[in-house]
Amino acid sequence: MNHIVVIGAGQAGCSLAIKLRALGFDGQITLIGEEPAPPYQRPPLSKAYLLGEMQRERLYLRPRAFYDDQNITLRLGQRAQAIDPAARTVTVDGQTIAYDQLVLTTGSVPRRLPAAIGGDLPGVYTVRTLADADAMAPEFTAGRRVLIVGGGYIGLEAAAVAAKRGLSVTLVEMAGRILQRVAAPETSDYFRALHRSHGVRIIEGTGLEHLTGTGRVSRARLADGQSFDVDFVIVGVGITPATGLAEAAGLTIDNGIRVDAGGRSSDPSVWAAGDCASFPWKGGRIRLESVPNAIDQAEAVAANILGAGRDYVATPWFWSDQYDVKLQIAGLNAGYEDVVARGGGGGGEGPVSFWYYRGDRLIAVDAMNAPREYMIAKRLIEMGKSPGKAEVANPETDLKALLKG
Repeated sequence: MNHIVVIGAGQAGCSLAIKLRALGFDGQITLIGEEPAPPYQRPPLSKAYLLGEMQRERLYLRPRAFYDDQNITLRLGQRAQAIDPAARTVTVDGQTIAYDQLVLTTGSVPRRLPAAIGGDLPGVYTVRTLADADAMAPEFTAGRRVLIVGGGYIGLEAAAVAAKRGLSVTLVEMAGRILQRVAAPETSDYFRALHRSHGVRIIEGTGLEHLTGTGRVSRARLADGQSFDVDFVIVGVGITPATGLAEAAGLTIDNGIRVDAGGRSSDPSVWAAGDCASFPWKGGRIRLESVPNAIDQAEAVAANILGAGRDYVATPWFWSDQYDVKLQIAGLNAGYEDVVARGGGGGGEGPVSFWYYRGDRLIAVDAMNAPREYMIAKRLIEMGKSPGKAEVANPETDLKALLKG
C-alpha cells in the first residue's frame, strides 16, 4: 500500500491523516479539501470566532508546517470531481490521481432556503465554513436587526452571539418548540428562558413564508402573517451528508455513505468517516454529526486500513455553548419515555441536568453547567448501568457512588 488519498480536509480527514502517521504508515498521504484554509475547527465559527474572541490561526487544527513535517500532501482549494473505483483514481481539478486506498471524509452541507422564497438574496447566510463566518462578521453591529431561521443548536448559538453583540434578534422555528427534533421539552424550556432573558424574541410554531428586498434582504414575512424589517438573516435549518461524489461513483448510500462496522464502504478500497458516513450501531444504523465522532471514527478507520480489523464502537456525545451556559450531551435520546430532572433553575440559574430513560434504562443526559453530572451519566451509559429514577432526582444522592453499584 503506497498511496492513501483522503477527500475532505475537515476534522475527520485531518484526524485520519495524523493517525496514519502515528500508527507508522510511511507511504504517501494526500489530503484534498475544497476550502483554501488548512483543516480547522468548525464549532467555534458560530461561537468564539464570530464573537471575535478567537483569532483565525487558533482555529487551525495544526500549523501549516506540521503537514510538511509529516509528509502529508495538502491540496487545498481544489475540488474532487469524480472517483473511478475500477481504476482506483480520483479526478481533482482535471488532474487524475491514483490511490491504493481512498477515504471519504466529505462531511456535510447546510440546508439552504429555496430561492423562490428569497433564500438567495444577499444578506442571507448559513454558518458552516470559515468563509461563511468571515462574510457575515461585518453584519454584527450593535442595533442591527437579525432574523435567525431555525431553532436548533446552530441557530441558538448564532442568536447568543448576536444578542451578546447588542443586536436585535428574532428567531423563528417552524416546529412547535425550539430543539424539538433533538431534545426533551424540559431542555427546550430551559434554553427558551435563557434566550428570552437576553432579549431574544423567539417565535415557535410558524414558518418563514418569504424574504424580500431590493438588492439585498430587508423584510421577512412569516406564515402566520407577521411581517417585519431585517438587516440580515442567518439560516440554521440542518445539514445533509455530502454524498454526491460517492453516489456518482456507485457506492451504496443509506442516510450517508453506507459503511460496515470497520468503516469500509461497498467498494473494498473506499472508506468513509465523519458526518458523511452511516454505520452499524446497536442493531440499526446511525450517522452522527459531531466532532468527537469525526475524530474517533476517522482514527478507527485509519487503524483498520492498516489491518487492525476492529469494529468502531461509537460513544455519542455533543456540546453547545450559549452565553455563559455550557450544554453537554451524552448518549442518544431517541425513543425516550421519561425525563428525570436533577438540579433546577431555568434561564441559566444554576446547574441542571435532564436524564432520559427508555423504560428503566438510562439512554442519554442533557447537562447545563453541570459537568460532574454529565461525566457520571456518560460513564453510566457507557457501562450499561441505569440508576433508579428516584435516586437521580433526589438531590441527596451521591451520584459518584452509583458508578460502583
